[in-house]
Amino acid sequence: MPAHEPVLRRAAELAEAFLAELPERPVAPPADVAALRAALGRELQDGPLDPVAVIEDLARDADPGLTASAGPRFHGFVIGGSLPVAVAADWLVSAWDQCAGFYALSPAASVVEEVAGGWVLELLGLPAGASVGFVTGAQAGNVVGLAAARHAVLARAGHDVERDGLQGAPPVRVVAGEQAHATVFTALRLLGLGAGTAALVPADDAGRMRPDALAATLDAGDRDAPTIVIAQAGNVATGAFDPLEPITDLAREHGAWLHVDGAFGLWAAAAPSRRHLTAGIERADSWAVDAHKWLNVPYDCAMAIVADPGAHRAAMGLAAAYLTTVGGTTDPTNLVPESSRRARAVPVYAALRALGRDGVAELVERCCAHARRFAELLGARDDVEVLNDVVLNQVLLRFGDDDARTRAAVEAVQRDGTLWLGETTWDGRVAMRIAVSGWMTTEDDVERSARAIAAAAGV
Repeated sequence: MPAHEPVLRRAAELAEAFLAELPERPVAPPADVAALRAALGRELQDGPLDPVAVIEDLARDADPGLTASAGPRFHGFVIGGSLPVAVAADWLVSAWDQCAGFYALSPAASVVEEVAGGWVLELLGLPAGASVGFVTGAQAGNVVGLAAARHAVLARAGHDVERDGLQGAPPVRVVAGEQAHATVFTALRLLGLGAGTAALVPADDAGRMRPDALAATLDAGDRDAPTIVIAQAGNVATGAFDPLEPITDLAREHGAWLHVDGAFGLWAAAAPSRRHLTAGIERADSWAVDAHKWLNVPYDCAMAIVADPGAHRAAMGLAAAYLTTVGGTTDPTNLVPESSRRARAVPVYAALRALGRDGVAELVERCCAHARRFAELLGARDDVEVLNDVVLNQVLLRFGDDDARTRAAVEAVQRDGTLWLGETTWDGRVAMRIAVSGWMTTEDDVERSARAIAAAAGV
């Protein structure tokens, strides 16, 4: 028996046992930090240990600290589980142990990225000629998209930012909605553009950027300045979409690069009943979208998509004398920040093949229907207010007109363990936030969760 077989077999058994108990597992983990440190914080021994024993100890000791975020009643963030086919594909990725940065190191991984990237473009209605880099998450997707934007707007102004940096560069004007996600500002910081320099455009009561306010903001500035506009497809609290058609028109009129942060909301383009929310998105210049959110593949997988592959490669490209290139191919490392990385597109390939167009659409439609059902069930109760128009998969609730009562309800739900959700602040008031993104969630789970929320809130 090969040495790897016993430990892999035991790991598979333990993984299958964990997944089997997910539907009834308490969603919040019972252990505290001290208990986890006591269990996992052994002294590192001198000699080797039996690999099977190591895996068994790890599974046992980590178990009290594992959140059931992959299960059917985790609604605290926009987090899906992992489709079984995506988990299986991810196991293959680890077993294959391919460096996916270069075609010469893994032709299969490179071609999988090409194919999966093309499928994503088709599903989301984005330009067929766009380039797709597989990154870790929407944070990295925003960094890559905005790096391509920085390259393009400064190149138009005659400055080579990749060669010369921002030293002596014309100031880049960045315009974003006041409801832009925190990762946008982190990306600006990492790119040297400054987290606090963006002109923030007022939003409406659903969190959508107001086109009239964007027009006024753009008109008030230097029309010749290199300009980047950042829009949002799916507000993290309300699910609302910035009106992309007028925003795109304004960006074009002012010669600006338009980047769209579509971490989870961009998947709405794959669902017939939600596609209207993304109207105009195909005319943007770059996009960021997670696969480990609504597509329900394991973590460490998202896409940075750029309409101009030349700008994408200019911002991310890597070259060295020892690197082997193969004619007719694009090394994936030229589209992402990493050189050495796992073949993270493989679970996307597997998930899309297993689901097909109809399966992806059904997954999105079903989660949106579950969100509406949450709003119906809880909004019908006394002293419960639904704060948002449920256009996607997000629901905001408030109990009475009392921050303390709403906060206490969130804490009670988290202690109960039937489900997990979080707290946010919307329009200056504390709110309970429900997000539905997981493939495992059923109508029964929604009903059960709604009862637990009502009991916790006393409504």
